[in-house]
Amino acid sequence: MSENTRYPWGAGVATGVGSMPGGDAREAVKVVTGSLEALPYLPELPARGPGADMIGRTIGMLVELYAHVEPSGWRISDRPGRDTRRARSWLGEDLDALEEFTQGYEGALKVSAVGPWTLAAALELRNGEAALGDPGACRDLAGSLAEGLRGHLTEVRRRVPGATVVLQLDEPSLTAVLQGRVKTASGYRTHRAVDRAVVEGALRDLVAVADGGPVIVHSCAPEVPFGLLRRAGVTGISFDFSLLTERDEEAIGEAVEGGTALFAGVVPGMDGPLSDPAGSVMGVRTLWRRLGLSPGTLAESVVVTPSCGLAGASPAYARTALGHCVRAARSLADNPE
Repeated sequence: MSENTRYPWGAGVATGVGSMPGGDAREAVKVVTGSLEALPYLPELPARGPGADMIGRTIGMLVELYAHVEPSGWRISDRPGRDTRRARSWLGEDLDALEEFTQGYEGALKVSAVGPWTLAAALELRNGEAALGDPGACRDLAGSLAEGLRGHLTEVRRRVPGATVVLQLDEPSLTAVLQGRVKTASGYRTHRAVDRAVVEGALRDLVAVADGGPVIVHSCAPEVPFGLLRRAGVTGISFDFSLLTERDEEAIGEAVEGGTALFAGVVPGMDGPLSDPAGSVMGVRTLWRRLGLSPGTLAESVVVTPSCGLAGASPAYARTALGHCVRAARSLADNPE
């Protein structure tokens, strides 16, 4: 397996998406770092409650923008309250655990935050409507997120100085934003589709926050906009492989040929029987052949992951799933044909 690839994580590599079951930060980080030697990540533990979920964690990173929890979700606040402080406290606890279990680590390390468009679809303004419906609010939110991520990346690099930090932006609502399918507060209407150039521009600005470091965008929704994400400058695209259709294949071929890494979610995120590792990536091999791509680029271009986060899985399955991803990735490297 060659490590001389265009990506800092090398070839024949696996990673997770983000969330893990349970509420023990040290245990979750121990499992992740113990299972994933080449591309470990900072896990999210949403079972702890609001503020530990992916939206809450990201809100805790925002600069000069605050939110609190309402029955309908997260809503903009005038000042940092209990919910914001709790989100920041949990993130600090997670970073402490990460620092403890990555002493002396050198290599790629993935951290994640919700991207600007999923955040705009989820975060409510004071009137209860999503920030997505207000272009000015979307700009302010993206700007606050950019500043927050700069600080977060700096902190991770300080705590794990040997790491090449990989930033993952979680955008499960991105396709709905582009297609005008995000519902208003009443549920009877939908917000107008956001112009693709505006969406692309905001994502490009967030990519720039990494200061040349790798940026991945994850979406576990159907119809991932591969072309738009490539134009925004991302290093890789993470997706649920089972949701691909023939319409996606041309875009995937163009992405690979253009140097974009594919984080292929091929291992189920919920408890259930697993095939042998080679069987889990058989669909990836088949797609490669169908697209006429060189087998020699397969292990370099594809990172194997679960289909989405593992928060809904049992702790035992989560550990097994990460190990299974590692063995499946090795099988791609050992037998790309």
